Amino acid sequence: MAERKGYVATSKFLIASPTKVRPVARVINQKSCSEAMAILENMPQKGAQLIQATLKSAVANALYGNKKLDEDMLYVKEIRIDEGPRLKRVWFRARGRADQLLRRMCHITVIVDEKAGE
Repeated sequence: MAERKGYVATSKFLIASPTKVRPVARVINQKSCSEAMAILENMPQKGAQLIQATLKSAVANALYGNKKLDEDMLYVKEIRIDEGPRLKRVWFRARGRADQLLRRMCHITVIVDEKAGE
């Protein structure tokens, strides 16, 4: 029998470097949703706000999809930060030269699931 994946929410094409968002994601992985929300609210990083919005969406998907679920029983099963496309911009430098500025994007996927019966 295949294992149930959980309730998923995805945010795509967010202008934030995946390498800066991943450390924030590691902090909340495998934590309860209420604890993860409290942690993200108190983090100063931009990635924390982006992950928080995606986590709220995943929790709403779980609660709307199954009326019997309790919000206190949900936990962050998996969080994935994937690299998106890059915006290439020209960065003008001294002496008529130019460099290439890469604006990196990321895709955030949050999977929440119900804790096993205790």
